[in-house]
Amino acid sequence: MIYDSQSKTITTKRLLLRLFQTSDASEVTKLCNNYNIYKNTLYLPYPYSIEDALSWIENHLDNFNNNKSYEFAITDKATGKLYGAIALSNHQNFNNGEIAYWVGEEFWGNGYATEAGEAIPEFAFIEKQYHKVYARHYNTNSASGRVIQKIGMKKEGVLRDHVMKENQYEDLVYHGIIK
Repeated sequence: MIYDSQSKTITTKRLLLRLFQTSDASEVTKLCNNYNIYKNTLYLPYPYSIEDALSWIENHLDNFNNNKSYEFAITDKATGKLYGAIALSNHQNFNNGEIAYWVGEEFWGNGYATEAGEAIPEFAFIEKQYHKVYARHYNTNSASGRVIQKIGMKKEGVLRDHVMKENQYEDLVYHGIIK
């Protein structure tokens, strides 16, 4: 992982994690307007509109500059193709943050979430001096659970029937890694 503080980018073997631009909104809309992504994410609306994308992207730079959160576009290092998003929240009072991500369905199974996910704890621990990074996923989303485990996080517990999605209670599985 190579972090460039000037451009606010993270480079990995195959990926460039960069800030979203307004020009990404149509591609974000195309990728996120997908029921299979919606059903596995906590806050993503469905259907997903261009207004949703623009509203979401609007505060990324301010949030980054104010150390509130760090939202990165997951892109191909060579072509710039947008694959998804990965974010790190900043809970300054507790010196920790949560990783959250999504990858467009057409790109599932290529290891992009894992590769981006491996870079974010490094960014958190080295650049932002976090003590802990954590992630959560629906118990029904085993693919996300595998990604979280591959990046070195250990299961910490399950919050049973913790959230409601589509009129059904869902368990949230928490994983964490300490510096």
